[in-house]
Amino acid sequence: MQQLVAQAPVAPARAPRVAVIGGGPAGLMAAQLLAEGGARVDLYDAMPSVGRKFLLAGRGGMNITHAEPYEQFVTRYGSSSAALRPQLDSFGPQSVRDWVHGLGLETFIGSSGRVFPTDMKAAPLLRAWLHRLREGGVQFHMRHRWLGWRDGGLLLQAPTGELLVQADAVLLALGGGSWARLGSDGAWLPLLAQQGVALAPLQPANCGFDVDWSAHFSSRHAGEPLTTVAISSHAADGQLFRKQGQFVVTAGGVEGSLIYALSAALREQINAAGQATIYLDLLPDLSAQRVADEVARPRGARSLASHLQSRLGLKGVKAGLLRESLSKEEYADPQRLAQAIKHLPLRLLRPRPIDEAISSAGGVRWDALEGCMLKAMPGVFVAGEMVDWEAPTGGYLLTACLASGQAAARDMLRWLAQRA
Repeated sequence: MQQLVAQAPVAPARAPRVAVIGGGPAGLMAAQLLAEGGARVDLYDAMPSVGRKFLLAGRGGMNITHAEPYEQFVTRYGSSSAALRPQLDSFGPQSVRDWVHGLGLETFIGSSGRVFPTDMKAAPLLRAWLHRLREGGVQFHMRHRWLGWRDGGLLLQAPTGELLVQADAVLLALGGGSWARLGSDGAWLPLLAQQGVALAPLQPANCGFDVDWSAHFSSRHAGEPLTTVAISSHAADGQLFRKQGQFVVTAGGVEGSLIYALSAALREQINAAGQATIYLDLLPDLSAQRVADEVARPRGARSLASHLQSRLGLKGVKAGLLRESLSKEEYADPQRLAQAIKHLPLRLLRPRPIDEAISSAGGVRWDALEGCMLKAMPGVFVAGEMVDWEAPTGGYLLTACLASGQAAARDMLRWLAQRA
C-alpha cells in the first residue's frame, strides 16, 4: 500500500512551531514551558497515550521527589551531579512540590523522606497536567513514531502513513532503554549516531543482578526478602561503600531497594572486572564480637541451625544463605561461621537485562551538548533519560526529568528568540 507523505505548514514567525518527541515527564514539562513561552507546540508519541511509564511507576505510590536537604539531594546523581546542578537549582524538589500544588493536588512527606501526592496516585496528577497542557494549546499526536529526518523535516510513522513535519525547533525526550513496552526502547540511538552525536551505550540502572544459586537454594528461597542487612563492596575505582537496607532473593539472583541503590557502583565493577563481589552483614545491628560470642556459646543437644535461630534470630533465607555459601567445614567452625555472618561474600555475575531495569544509564553524552542543544544539530534539544545521567529511586529520577525538560525548553525559547 502506498504511504501517505504529508507536509505540515510552517508556523508564523511570531509563534514559532516546535515539535516535542516523547510524552514522558521530561517531554510534557518541556511542552508546558514552551507553550507558556508562546510557542506553538505539537507533541508526538509512539504510544496510544502519554505518560505510560509514569503511570506504571506510580502504581505502588507516586513518589514525586525527596525532602532530604538539598545539598545532599544533588549528590545522588553521582558523576553527573555537577552537570545536572544548574537544572536542579532552577527546578528542584520544592519546585516539584509547588508545581503539583499548582495542579490542585496536595503532597506529604513520608517517613523515609520521599514525597507523595496525598492520594498516592499517579493518574489524577497526570489528568490534571494534561488538562493544563491542552488548555495551554499543546496539540497531542498519538501513535506517531519518530523515524528520523528527511529533507530537513521530521519523519514520523503515523496511523495514516508517513508524515513529514517541519518545525522551527525540535525537542527530543524519548527516554532511555528500560521498559520498552511502555515506549522507552532506545531506538533513537542509531538515529542520533547517524547525525554525528556522541553517545554512551545504554546500560541498566536501578536493576537486579544474576547470582549462580544452587537449584536447592533457589527453589526454597526465591521471592524471600532479606530484611535489615548491610552490603559492603568496592567500587570500580577501589572506593569502599556500605549501605544498610533490604533486598529480595530471586530465582536467579538479587533485586530490591538496597541492590538498586548500589547498582551503579556494582554495574561498573562488573564492567571493569567481569564480576562484582558484595559482602553481606546479615546482622548489622550486632557487633562482630557479640555475634562471635553467641555462635561460640555451648548449644548442648540443639542443632546448629536451632542454636543460630535461638541466639541470633538467624533463620529462613539468612540461614539458607549461610548454608549456600559455606562449606560443611566452614559452617561447623564457630570462628569462620561468625565471620561469615558479618561478612558473607556473594558474587554477582551480571546485571539483569536493561528492559527489566527501572531506568537506564548512558545516552547523549554531556560533551555532545551546548546547554541542552545538540552541538551536531543546532535547533535540536534533548531532555530526560536520553542524556547520560542516572539516579537512584526515591523521587530523584522524576525530579531530574522534570528539571531537564524545563531546562531544555528554556534553552529552546532563548535560541528561537535569537533567530526571530
